[in-house]
Amino acid sequence: MSLFDSTPPAPDAPSAADAKRPLAERMRPDRLEDFVGQEHILGPEKPLRRQIERDELSSVILWGPPGVGKTTLAKLIARITRCEFIPFSAVLSGIKEIKAVMADAEKLRRLGLRTILFIDEIHRFNKAQQDAFLPYVERGDIILIGATTENPSFEVISALLSRSRVYALRLLSVPELTTLLRRALPVVHLEATDDLLEQIAIYSNGDARQAYNTLEAAAAASQGVLTETALENAIERKVLLYDKGGEEHFNLISALHKSVRSSDVDAALYWLARMLESGEDRLYLARRLIRMSIEDIGLADPRALEQAIAAMQAVHFLGIPEGDLALAQVAIYLCAAPKSDASYKALGAVAADVENTIAEPVPMNLRNAVTKHMKAWGYGEGYEHAHKFEDAITDMECLPPSLAGHRYYYPTNRGVEKRIAERLEEIRQAKAERSGGAG
Repeated sequence: MSLFDSTPPAPDAPSAADAKRPLAERMRPDRLEDFVGQEHILGPEKPLRRQIERDELSSVILWGPPGVGKTTLAKLIARITRCEFIPFSAVLSGIKEIKAVMADAEKLRRLGLRTILFIDEIHRFNKAQQDAFLPYVERGDIILIGATTENPSFEVISALLSRSRVYALRLLSVPELTTLLRRALPVVHLEATDDLLEQIAIYSNGDARQAYNTLEAAAAASQGVLTETALENAIERKVLLYDKGGEEHFNLISALHKSVRSSDVDAALYWLARMLESGEDRLYLARRLIRMSIEDIGLADPRALEQAIAAMQAVHFLGIPEGDLALAQVAIYLCAAPKSDASYKALGAVAADVENTIAEPVPMNLRNAVTKHMKAWGYGEGYEHAHKFEDAITDMECLPPSLAGHRYYYPTNRGVEKRIAERLEEIRQAKAERSGGAG
């Protein structure tokens, strides 16, 4: 659901004046049911929705980035609750205007009418101006709805904050914006494919107003059907289309993976950028980079996995576009890291033996003797506790008898894995010495 969405009007409904209004203005919803997005506060049984439906609204602060519908939501609340709606700009108004509006609101209250005072960019009011609203909010002369793109904790005085509920609005997702754009097509008399609408949604970065403005500009340059050329002119950049579930999707991720494996940092960044610009799911890219860190770097640089996981968390936390930098950073790190697929091969070799050999029972020396009967039956017999031996090394065999002595992991001599190889060789020599001494 979105604050800018509405059911397209009937063909004969708009007047000539309406047609001249910006598309974002024409697409404002008339009903709460027409929203797309902001489900965390407007979904069924969510706090703000309950307040609106029960007509129990108190003063609120709507905090969110541009184009997520703060003004639209305020207007919709006034319509549903049958309140007078007075818009007020913090940029254009001062104490004098505040007092005049408050006097009108007080008169309306005496007539039994409620007033919603909507203050756009409330963070631009200074402390004295914000203080001027307090008595009217306390007396109930007005329901204050403030809109801000800045953190209210820093920009709104504590007295107003304590008398208001703060609701954080989120950027709209690509599917939500695509839905809005699709519903706007009849209003601008345009046909467009879902791929092109998705490109507009990606370009708009969660801002519905920007999405509508882009669609309107593209429609003006089209002859009833949106083309790639018209869209590229509207957004002033090349449109990169590809089917995220089809062959080109897999071709691009294959090119990225192979470039990282080949330590070609420039190629890796190029293919990564191609996928980013085409609207690829950022978390999908993060998952693939994590896989590369395990499959192609492994223990040659154990920090590669840490870097990839950190990038995934950054993408999830920051979103677009800031999170894209984390993906680029980890791609560079993986390219520069020493490479090893030794652990990948080791697991494959073990899996082959598991499949092709009998599933022998766990040797008795590796079993826990949980009860005295199990101990009497030989569970745990012959177990050597490593910490009781010098360097915590024993010569005890831990593989099943038919596979005793098998080696699966062959570390490379690159990066940290070189030190791992040296340590494993020390362990094998110590085991051999102990075994020989025992013999």
